[in-house]
Amino acid sequence: MTDSTKITAEADPLIDGPVLAQGVDEEPVERNRRLFAGGPLIFIATFATLYAAFHMLALNGVSIRSWTGVNLPYLPQFPMETWNFRIVHISGALALGFLLFAARLFRDEDAPATPLLSKAGYLLLIPVAIALWTVVSFILLVNSGDLPQMSGLATWAAFPGTEIYQREITWFGIPLLIATGGAIALGWFENAPRKGFATSDVVLALCAVLVALYLIPIYSTAARNSVGTSFVPIGVAFAATAGTALILELTRRVAGLALVIITGVFLVYTFTAHLLPGILAVQTPYDWKRFFGFVYTDAGILGPTTAVSSTYIILFIIFAAFLQASKVGDYFVNFAFAAAGRARGGPAKVAIFASGLMGMINGTSAGNVVATGSLTIPLMKKVGYHKKTAGAIEAAASTGGQIMPPIMGAGAFIMAEITGIPYTDIAIAAIIPAVLYFASIYFMVDLEAAKLGMRGMRDDELPVLKKMLRQVYLFIPIIILIAALFMGYSVIRAGTLATVAAVVVSWLTPHRMNIASILKAFELAGIMSIQIIAVCACAGIIVGVISLTGVGARFSSMLLGIAEASQLLALFFAMCIAILLGMGMPTTAAYAVAASVVAPGLVNLGIPPLTAHFFVFYFAVVSAITPPVALASYAAAGISGANPMETSVASFKIGISAFVVPFMFFYNSAILMDGTWLEVIRATITALIGVFLLSAGVQGWFLGSRSAWFIRVALVVAALFMIAGSWTTDAIGLVAVVAIYFVQKLFQPPADAGFDVRGAD
Repeated sequence: MTDSTKITAEADPLIDGPVLAQGVDEEPVERNRRLFAGGPLIFIATFATLYAAFHMLALNGVSIRSWTGVNLPYLPQFPMETWNFRIVHISGALALGFLLFAARLFRDEDAPATPLLSKAGYLLLIPVAIALWTVVSFILLVNSGDLPQMSGLATWAAFPGTEIYQREITWFGIPLLIATGGAIALGWFENAPRKGFATSDVVLALCAVLVALYLIPIYSTAARNSVGTSFVPIGVAFAATAGTALILELTRRVAGLALVIITGVFLVYTFTAHLLPGILAVQTPYDWKRFFGFVYTDAGILGPTTAVSSTYIILFIIFAAFLQASKVGDYFVNFAFAAAGRARGGPAKVAIFASGLMGMINGTSAGNVVATGSLTIPLMKKVGYHKKTAGAIEAAASTGGQIMPPIMGAGAFIMAEITGIPYTDIAIAAIIPAVLYFASIYFMVDLEAAKLGMRGMRDDELPVLKKMLRQVYLFIPIIILIAALFMGYSVIRAGTLATVAAVVVSWLTPHRMNIASILKAFELAGIMSIQIIAVCACAGIIVGVISLTGVGARFSSMLLGIAEASQLLALFFAMCIAILLGMGMPTTAAYAVAASVVAPGLVNLGIPPLTAHFFVFYFAVVSAITPPVALASYAAAGISGANPMETSVASFKIGISAFVVPFMFFYNSAILMDGTWLEVIRATITALIGVFLLSAGVQGWFLGSRSAWFIRVALVVAALFMIAGSWTTDAIGLVAVVAIYFVQKLFQPPADAGFDVRGAD
């Protein structure tokens, strides 16, 4: 969110009355993002618009060639071959990302430019030109029809001793690696004006295009059948090496070092696994050619993570961009203020409500924090919350957006791709866990407000709910999305219909979308998609390592061994891995890796695939509020002005009940909608009671007064009995609650009550 987002009381065309949210829909401007002007701005805007529009057309099978009847080379015709589509998807994001995001942060005042380094960078265009000329000659050769055929495919004889082999090394591979490595290194030192392109970034963008230009024609030949073996063309290994380096560098720029370091560890493991002991060992070492010839396939970078980012994720990013263009985010936040602002601790309740609504749009923890937190955090501090608590509440609430149907986080789409479970089934299964998550945060916030004697916001500080309800039609795109999914439409078709609905609904508001604003929405979508595409591709590298080395299967075997002692211990082990992976890693990458390493082991234990994967996904999500590295909490601390570590500890406390929820649906699958309606309703009610009791025990507030320590312990124990979901444990829990109630009411033990301990003498 930009600095233009503010709390204000000025009139808004949509709302008669005070306005609390303006600019929620504006995208943040990262500190390493370039701010173009003039020609560069027009170029980037056009590039981003075409990139997003290309995906919308491709996913809906719209062929420009079939429309026009013109048979020009390279004119889009769909459906594209799957691998080619994913290669173009990654290449476009890399090129756009390098042009937009600098290798280093921009200071408040631009550092002195380095014109000599920039001019020296022009030398890197020489190897780029050599590699490009070679690739063009390869394309012409493949399309010439002169190559021998095998099973209807052209052969690509790139074996040692052949002319093609030598050309791939000398005139393609080496120049490509020189240009890629040189530009990455140059980017760390080059200072270019923020409003213009850096030479190193232009070279990297060209290298990304070169990788795609080589792989697409070569993968169209019989050489594609050799990937993952020692017979893979040497050029594929060179292209994959350069592509991997480009993905790691862009991930560093847009998502930080954590994921890059973890990916680097996996890469090192690949080439040292034969030297390691125990379950980490492999029998035969992997050479460079075989590994990189394997990693840029559908078992790695082009695998499930990119399959999802190139279809569902980018489609819903386009949908979110269209909603933002029609200012729906502002309405969602103002609606939340009107609905929940009057309750005690009102702004905190608003944070929960607004974050749930915004989660249906963006599905990212940090993005949700920035979008709603700059409004809710200052107001929480105003009504009496400590700054660390205000930040913690926003972080915990925003994290829940990733498990909020219908869109959820990107990890849910990956779950659908990996498990083969329809996304609609996953969204339905997520309903009760999402309700329990937000209910747990609500209880914690409400009890905290009661403990501190906080007030709600006054009517004159809030939008008028009745008048807000007159704009309830802004929910129509979300409703259409849900309805289309449950009517049996594909996710792609449902997302497209919802996007069209967002345009139509905007015509009922002052923010009417015309051709210019539609193009602007596509531009915004192209830019918004860069980070998640880079993260998914980077996670694909890790998945490739796990697939090639088989380390995931060995971890699964270890989990089976642990489960012989205790199935609960195996679940605890899976929880720890998911949380550890999520510390500093985006949820998407954390889940993708955990789903490859841990989830198969849980499935082998006899746990249903949906339960196993949702268990791992849930903990990958809550890792965003788990210290010591809690990304959502750190983002909230930046807004609240509190210490990041204190904020992360506070957010962990506020979200503590959420850490119990996955064990609830493990012990009682009815929470994932697996059962009769009676079982589902009973499971929901008892789970809500358990979450409330746990919150009351943690906060030390029960029945309108502070609780003694033994009352708090009893509340937590009663809550834990509600987890198993059987009639017996539920009955024990409810009896315990009744006993606690009477003890609290009849004896009213003081909050500082203790035992009188006497010595033996």
